[in-house]
Amino acid sequence: MSSNALAQTWYMTQRQLLVFARQPAYAVITLIQPVIWLFLFGALFKKVVELGGFGTTSYLDYLVPGVVVMSALSSNMWAGMGTLEEIQRGTLNRFLTTPVSRAALMNGNVVHNGLVTALQSVIIVLLGLLGGADYPGGVVGIVVLVLASVLLGTVFGALSNALGMLVRERESIIGINTFLLLPLTFLSSAFMAPSQMPGWIRHVADFNPLDWAMVAGHSALSEHPDWGAVLTRGGGLLALAVAAVWLSIRTFRSYQRSV
Repeated sequence: MSSNALAQTWYMTQRQLLVFARQPAYAVITLIQPVIWLFLFGALFKKVVELGGFGTTSYLDYLVPGVVVMSALSSNMWAGMGTLEEIQRGTLNRFLTTPVSRAALMNGNVVHNGLVTALQSVIIVLLGLLGGADYPGGVVGIVVLVLASVLLGTVFGALSNALGMLVRERESIIGINTFLLLPLTFLSSAFMAPSQMPGWIRHVADFNPLDWAMVAGHSALSEHPDWGAVLTRGGGLLALAVAAVWLSIRTFRSYQRSV
């Protein structure tokens, strides 16, 4: 990507960050549900670690990475709603009359979502720390978890943008997101150790990007990280993110030809 395209991408990112900064209530609201998952589920299922296989004696330690990746998934799945709103207001079409890079128009959204996801992930990690969670993997483990959540968010944020340009209906986006969110979450190891899950769910989880992020983050935060698992899952997420961003750009070019 040329320096000009990078500058344009950063300009589009700043535009969306300004909108985010002007709505601090939105940032607080998006953290309410992760806090509920973290402390309500953490208290409700705290004795489940006695079953074994969690790699820790504290369910909260196990739960933090799951809440981080689930939050990244749920917040980025709605990115297409913002794209749809810009289409309906005519903002996106006005940008088409400017010389700005078409890739920058989409990538600015992706970078903005990535920065917001990273911020939310760090806040959840800190809340877990305040709640008594322990992170033997230290700062390196936290960084890996945040990067995994950003990559996961990029995958579903870019796909959501593509979906918004294809269906151009709020109801369709809401329906698809509602259909996918809980199955993707519970067909993973976000809340339950793999050894305690039915065999068929473990096999499905092997192909679930949310589980890849969970495994990478949880392993990196452990006392003895499995860096092979971290690199394998992280590499898979990176490949999916690149493919999803490419698809969103191609979809945008198709949208451009239709207006």
